[in-house]
Amino acid sequence: MMKKGKLLKVMIASVFAAGVFLIPINVNAAAETGEPATTAVATTASDFAGQTMSKGVLIEGTDVSGMTFEEAAQVADAYAEKFKDVTFSLRVPDGRSVEAKGADLGLLSGDNEVVQRAMRYGKTGNPLERYLAIRRSEAGQTADFPLSLRADYAKVNSYVESIAPSLKTEVKDNDLKRENGQFVFIEGTPGVTVDPAQSAATIVDYIAHSWDGSNASIDLVTTVVQPKGDAEKLKAVKDVLGTYTTKYNGSTVGRRNNIQVGTKNVNGKLMYPGDTLSVSTAMKKRTVENGYMEASAYENGATVDALGGGICQVSTTLYNAVIRAELEVVERSPHSMTVSYVEPSMDAAISDGIKDFVFRNSSDYPIFIEGIAGESSVTFTVFGHETRPANRKVDFESQILETVEPDNIFRANGDLPVGTVSKVSGAHTGYTAQLLKIVTVDGVEQSRTVFNKSKYRATENIYDVGTASARPEATAAINAAIGSQDLATIQAAAAQWDEAAYQAQQAAQQQQQPAAPAEPAAPAAPAQ
Repeated sequence: MMKKGKLLKVMIASVFAAGVFLIPINVNAAAETGEPATTAVATTASDFAGQTMSKGVLIEGTDVSGMTFEEAAQVADAYAEKFKDVTFSLRVPDGRSVEAKGADLGLLSGDNEVVQRAMRYGKTGNPLERYLAIRRSEAGQTADFPLSLRADYAKVNSYVESIAPSLKTEVKDNDLKRENGQFVFIEGTPGVTVDPAQSAATIVDYIAHSWDGSNASIDLVTTVVQPKGDAEKLKAVKDVLGTYTTKYNGSTVGRRNNIQVGTKNVNGKLMYPGDTLSVSTAMKKRTVENGYMEASAYENGATVDALGGGICQVSTTLYNAVIRAELEVVERSPHSMTVSYVEPSMDAAISDGIKDFVFRNSSDYPIFIEGIAGESSVTFTVFGHETRPANRKVDFESQILETVEPDNIFRANGDLPVGTVSKVSGAHTGYTAQLLKIVTVDGVEQSRTVFNKSKYRATENIYDVGTASARPEATAAINAAIGSQDLATIQAAAAQWDEAAYQAQQAAQQQQQPAAPAEPAAPAAPAQ
């Protein structure tokens, strides 16, 4: 086997044979001792301190002969600067895009790797490689080190994060709307969300390996959410699953307004299988800004004026339509006292943060909620795809389990005259009730089950009884009657000691008394 030293001599001899002038060098010493021909190879910029580029070295066509590492690095950076205005079209699947400049993506000439290789030219490698590099330089030949650009990942990621919101598209689910008594299918659109981290990696990889230096288009990495709702199942929504109407004749303007506003907010809700609906949330917060007005409402066992008073009639009407559609009731509460528009246990109260009516679409098809509130009645209808047998019917019946009669409370009022008995607040009878669900097939009852139970408090009739009188005995008598808390006793005392009648009698007696004789005129004083 030929030794390394002899092999190198043969290689040099070959060069001589080719007519190349060689400078004599001692190659045997290094080969025979195993010592490196040069010092350790530099790997960082600091390792090149005090060194300059060999003659004939170019970086991307620019002569850097005799330059220091830092000077040559500036040449590489200047090359990257040429591409700061190159345009990259960053696209999402629906065709929308953002135009980014090279400067936005932090184009670099690449960690000075090329500059390092250029600086090593003629200084590293085996003796023959170094020798040939020197000879080529002396012969006027050049060694050009091409640059390849890369993007700064951190800057790219930051840039993509800044543009991601503008390229985001919220998913619009397939939908239905009701026009002129007919359903119209509305096709949805996918939702698109840009993934900044993966998109940045894609951009960096494209610029490093595929980019040719000209304007380019790059597809961003996105998450696409398809519209919810099967078109065929949506088109099957046309059957009335449950409907109910309640009346509000005689309601105040504010209460009528609130029912209409609440109904409008719930109308048109589309629910897919498994979806739940909070009716309180759907009706929005009861504020003036949301269109609500003050009207009577229950609060702590009393009737008070409150913003949104009357909306419980909306939730109650919808509740009765929902249970007839046989959908799952998740949450339902009775009122504190009975209401006039439905029988006990048929109501569903709403109170911000306290009571809510929540139900789930437990059917296999989407459902559509239609609400219509006129001047005197509100109707809710649940539309869907009917799968129940046509001969099967569902009804509900209110059943009273216990009745609590209201008491009367009589209060002394010193601002009212004796004889006045004024009703301040009407009573509510208390009840314990339950709602029965009755199923019939071909008119024959199949089942009768308890669907819910409700308890309503009794509230008292409150009366103010006048105690003001010019006669102490009248005031004492009426106070004694009030102490009995018996209506008949109080009414009798009020009639006996009626202050208005007494004052009228006194006025009549004064009119019947004869007038007093006139006093004689005094004599005139003598003239002075």
